[in-house]
Amino acid sequence: MILLALVIGFILDILLGDPPKLPHLVIGIGKAISAMEKGLRGFFPKTSQGEFGAGLIMAILLPVVAFGLTWLLLYLCGLMGLWLRLILESLLCWQCLAMRSLGRAGMKVYEALITGNLAAARLAVGQIVGRDTATLDASGISRATVETVSENTSDGVIAPMLFMAVGGAPFAVFYKVINTMDSMVGYKNERYLYFGKAAARLDDIANFVPARLAGLLIVLSAYFAKLDLRKAWHIFLRDRYNHKSPNSAQTEAACAGALHVQLGGASSYFGKLVHKPTLGDDDRPIKPKDILRANSLLYWSSGLCLFLCIFVKGAILWL
Repeated sequence: MILLALVIGFILDILLGDPPKLPHLVIGIGKAISAMEKGLRGFFPKTSQGEFGAGLIMAILLPVVAFGLTWLLLYLCGLMGLWLRLILESLLCWQCLAMRSLGRAGMKVYEALITGNLAAARLAVGQIVGRDTATLDASGISRATVETVSENTSDGVIAPMLFMAVGGAPFAVFYKVINTMDSMVGYKNERYLYFGKAAARLDDIANFVPARLAGLLIVLSAYFAKLDLRKAWHIFLRDRYNHKSPNSAQTEAACAGALHVQLGGASSYFGKLVHKPTLGDDDRPIKPKDILRANSLLYWSSGLCLFLCIFVKGAILWL
């Protein structure tokens, strides 16, 4: 049942992506995080210890509650009929995946770049990255897009798929809450330095295995995408820890190697220049077409992950 729901959810993501007019699970999660943050901040003292305690409670409570509610809802649907449970679980799996929406976001940037509309490209890339985009040139926009597509190949597709394969939609929703919390409060700025610390650490733990598997899948995908598998493997091994996060560089390093470009380096965040380690070798300038290549790695690695989940889960069930 879990495997079937995963496959149906994956197909729905390919066909439909995230229709803008339909309610979305992640939007609901985001609203719950905002409401809980407001309530906890009002209850706990405004000190570093108080903010950390509030953030810790949210980081523990919200994923557990989301898991429990999802499990309960599926259980009740199962009592009324297995087909009803399968439909709901498939829909939840679909909404936990972001392959098509991530690819579309990259294409939106690419299309603006090839028409020479830098303003539209900056606006499009600003919707998917956290850095300042107002002064980015075509190369900077392309680099930012390739980085976010490669990083979110793990967060948006591979990781939720693995959680689904292990425990179905409840596990996938559990992961999605953790990942969304990190994206909303896991910043090292004045507002979230202490409040978001627990959420950021929990996200690191949840993504530890998926990020490494995603990096390996991108290396393998380089062969199918007619890119450089050997270079992808070399840079993956060499540069996958060139980041403050233990997970973010895993997929970016593999992508940089496959494309023969250099990612990372200096970027501006909230008006402040941040120098990050580089990933890959500066063999050639990064170009808008590299967005298409990063998307190709996204699609191939997602498909390979689905095949891997089916094969491993099927083998376990068979035994």
